[in-house]
Amino acid sequence: MSWILLATSAQFINAVVAVADKYLVSDEKRMPRPFVYAFYTCLVTGFWLVIYLFGFIPGLSALGVPSFSNIKIPTLEVVALSFFAAYTFFIAVVSLYGSLKRADTSDVMPVIGAISAAASFGLTYIFWEVSYSPNFIWGIVLLATGTFAVSSIRFSTNIALAAIHSGLFFALHYIAMKGLFETSNFDNGFFWSRVALVLFALSWLLVPNYLELIKEQNQKTSKRTGMLVFGTKILAGVAAFMILKATDLGDVAVVQALDGVKFVFILFITFFLGRWLPESVGERYSDSKTLVQKFVYVTIICLGFTLLFL
Repeated sequence: MSWILLATSAQFINAVVAVADKYLVSDEKRMPRPFVYAFYTCLVTGFWLVIYLFGFIPGLSALGVPSFSNIKIPTLEVVALSFFAAYTFFIAVVSLYGSLKRADTSDVMPVIGAISAAASFGLTYIFWEVSYSPNFIWGIVLLATGTFAVSSIRFSTNIALAAIHSGLFFALHYIAMKGLFETSNFDNGFFWSRVALVLFALSWLLVPNYLELIKEQNQKTSKRTGMLVFGTKILAGVAAFMILKATDLGDVAVVQALDGVKFVFILFITFFLGRWLPESVGERYSDSKTLVQKFVYVTIICLGFTLLFL
């Protein structure tokens, strides 16, 4: 079950990233267009190819560090899955940032996580016919239910649809990645999926309208914001690598269900550190009742998490 702990650790990093993302996309002066932020998110993923250089250090490959020796010329199937994974990820993050721009992190993220977990569970059953123990099933159900319940759905129909859209495409992305790992191996699949993400992002520069949007954003973005974006995406890359490794070693539906643990971390970060965080990332708790409800739902998430180990 080490892959469950790996995915859980990744969700703590993702909680920090989610708070930083909310800060970046909530101010028109910092990052007004979710599309541009998604573009840079995909572009920075190429930085993670340097991890393969560590594979030359004796002993690290045995610990799971990717190695260039495991990379092969991609087959048509690997190319197709890599670009499908890139496409679904890009679409998912555009909807994610669009939702974060207009609503609280702890309202939007749970909906995305719950939809992603439920869709991953269904797709895994359809494509891989995976059988689960009763504890695993109840654990996944409680994680998804608690995750969805954390959100008070305090936003408009348009934001809700964007969150659902993001969750569905995140599920498709991780299913595609799981298929990529099954088709080849983790090292090969991770390498070509990163290459596909960078190429997919760069392809938008061939479209004049989108190129103009990116240029316009570059002129408005300060160096400080640029460094924050880069740092945030590096952290997101660490979490993504850990989640993909957990997906390779374990079950994609369970890994997605563990997304609910992220909201436990988000609530604790925003509640206990709220006074030191920028106002734009603060949670708008209307009363103590709302706060109590969210912590009850967090308890449900923790119970579901515990069941996965029984």
